[in-house]
Amino acid sequence: MKLTYADRAASRSFVTMVASTALLITSTWAHAQASPSPGAHQLTRAEVMHELEELEAVGYNPSTGDDPNYPADIQEAERKVAAMHAAQQNALVDNQPAMQSMPMQ
Repeated sequence: MKLTYADRAASRSFVTMVASTALLITSTWAHAQASPSPGAHQLTRAEVMHELEELEAVGYNPSTGDDPNYPADIQEAERKVAAMHAAQQNALVDNQPAMQSMPMQ
């Protein structure tokens, strides 16, 4: 059975409508995934470079290529940096005059 011109045109318009709807849904989803959440701070290049310098200072080497220990080694470096930041924060709190005048219990 041969399709008439009208049948082919209707079929093409249906396919075009389905494809357009799929594209709209996909692009909306992609935009939602790429958009930062409200109130989220976007990192600057300087902040990213500073974080990388801190990770390298505690032993992480990003230039190892296909490192079989990849997730573990960067997580260990991040843990060390977090511990370093916690120690620095504790040192600042310990050196504050208001904290020194409080009696120890």
